[in-house]
Amino acid sequence: MNFEELVVVTRRLALEAGQKIMEIYNADDFDVKVKSDDSPVTEADEAADALIAAGLRAAFPDVMLVTEEQADSHSAKGETFLIVDPLDGTKEFINRRGDFTVNIAYVKDGTPIRGIVYAPARDRMFYTLADGSAVEEAGPFALDAAGEVTPIRVAQSDNAALLVVASKSHRDQATDDYINKYNVKDLKSAGSSLKFCLVATGEADLYPRVGRTMEWDTAAGHAVLSGAGGQVVRFDDHTPLTYGKEGFANPFFIAHAPSVELKKA
Repeated sequence: MNFEELVVVTRRLALEAGQKIMEIYNADDFDVKVKSDDSPVTEADEAADALIAAGLRAAFPDVMLVTEEQADSHSAKGETFLIVDPLDGTKEFINRRGDFTVNIAYVKDGTPIRGIVYAPARDRMFYTLADGSAVEEAGPFALDAAGEVTPIRVAQSDNAALLVVASKSHRDQATDDYINKYNVKDLKSAGSSLKFCLVATGEADLYPRVGRTMEWDTAAGHAVLSGAGGQVVRFDDHTPLTYGKEGFANPFFIAHAPSVELKKA
């Protein structure tokens, strides 16, 4: 993989998809359907997916592609692939809450090593550079040239006063029970893969997820967090979260700054 090219291509595709998503988001109305797993899908999901998938297949025809909105890709087998969630946070999108993201990642040998997370309604974009380090780019965003980028790094966490971020749409008692094991200074809610990015920038120390996710939901945010010095581990045994699993389904997990003293489930 040519990582310089990967950065240029995925950044441009994320921005183009974000433009398409915002056109639909700002319309008076848009179609919402229900998929076979009872999750919602909008015309924005489908339009962004078509754009990103075509761009990735043109640029990297020899790399396996897995994308949420193309069910035939979910039976693919391998540990090295591109993986896409064209609109993570569909419920946030439908309810016009803004916390939705475009996600593109490259997984090598079961580990997300490059990725981009773009939140078009929030004007925030996070990605890994060719060397794997993570940055946040300041808007306004031009398609063909990156603007000012700032390296991002996880916090040196104070375990007596942790900043925790949790899901906005999927918060439950099990999540709260786990969070209550820590000394929490502040607890905020955020949608979609933005939670990984808040840990990556040091705006949060810990993001536990006790609930269903798929690899396309997490891979890009995982890559950004790793590039900022963070970690994503399984909830049950704190071993690294891996990718290329059967059906691309994730176990529960914890994303965190390494200085956080993790509690057992």
